[in-house]
This record gives sequence, structure tokens and C-alpha cells, in this order.
Amino acid sequence: MSSRQDNITYESLLEGNKTWVAETLKLDPNFFDELSAGQQPPVLWIGCSDSRVPANQITNTMPGDIFVHRNIANVVTHTDMNLLSVLDYSVNVLKVKHIIVCGHYGCGGVNAALGNKQVGLIDNWLRNIKDVFYAHEAEVMAIEDPTERSNRMVELNAIHGAKNVMSTSIVQNAWTSGQELAVHAWAYSLKTGLITDLKVSASSAENVSPVFKMEA
Repeated sequence: MSSRQDNITYESLLEGNKTWVAETLKLDPNFFDELSAGQQPPVLWIGCSDSRVPANQITNTMPGDIFVHRNIANVVTHTDMNLLSVLDYSVNVLKVKHIIVCGHYGCGGVNAALGNKQVGLIDNWLRNIKDVFYAHEAEVMAIEDPTERSNRMVELNAIHGAKNVMSTSIVQNAWTSGQELAVHAWAYSLKTGLITDLKVSASSAENVSPVFKMEA
């Protein structure tokens, strides 16, 4: 742990809040009045819970710009009512225009899923990533370098998550109704700070596998 993190305490968090408010008001005296009036974020971000991957900071956006859902290893599964509730609210109430599933290289959850060591309750959650690995086992195991293998799994997990978002009735019904909505898969590098667009995007049901298409 760095010396900076050693200095973070319960009290310092509260003091930091006061400092942030004061500095924000210097730049924009109306900031909190406008922020409290309501939210209309154009983006839903589905990301990893990792403390090093905060959506607003790495995209240089402000509070109110991104609606965020985070979990271990940015998993998207159709049995997660928490995620589905966030997705439903963001699409049908907030009317977001973009949904981004963003993984990050060096993800501890992905690395754990690639191994066989028991971690605990989270093993059941990581099973979703193991299923992604199983579907792409030949490709992934052909990569000899462990870091590159992990990086590819991060990408495949984000791509799989984005495709799962596309196949939900929530997103497909939005497309059927003519709502402007696109789904994307990204991967973030902790080493460079840069985001890679994985070139997996969809703005209509045409990009969904026939087996997952739903009729209204």
C-alpha cells in the first residue's frame, strides 16, 4: 500500500468531501443546484468493482454524466436481478443512449477464474467467467504468455457481457420501439490509463444471434 493510501482515514474522507465541495463551488457556484435538480446521464457503465477503475475519472466526465453499475469482474448474467434492475431503470426511465461493458487488464476476478484455487463464496460468481473461458478454450490456451492470456480473457469477458446485454428483453424492446441505444465492449489498461474499444457494438437487434432474438 502506498503512503498516500496509508493516510486515508475515516476523518480524512469527510475532510476531503469538504475540500471537494469548496473547490467545485469556486469553479461553478451553481454546480450542486443543477446536480440536485435531476439526472439525465447518456451512458450506463457496467464495470468492475476494482477501486482503480472509476468510470468518471478515466473518461474525464462529471457527476451526472454516467449511471454506474459495478460488480466483481464486470459480469453480466441474466440471473442477476441487481444488474437487470439497473439496466431496466437506465434504459426505460433514464433513456441512456449508450451501454458500455468495461473490463480491465489485470483483473483479479478474471485471473482467479483462470485458476483452480478456491477463493470462497465468489467461486460461484466466477463460474460465469469460467463458462466464457470454456467457450473459447482453444483460442485462450493457444496463447502461451500468461499475461497475454489473461488480457484476452478480460476482452472476451467484456465482449460476452456486452452480448448478454444485447440479448436482454429490456434492450431488444427498446430497439423495437425505435429508442436510440447502443451497446459496446471496452477494456481499460491500468498501466497506460487508456481504454481499448473492442469493436463489439450494436445499435439494433440485427447484431444479436438469432437464438437470442425476441419477438414483441
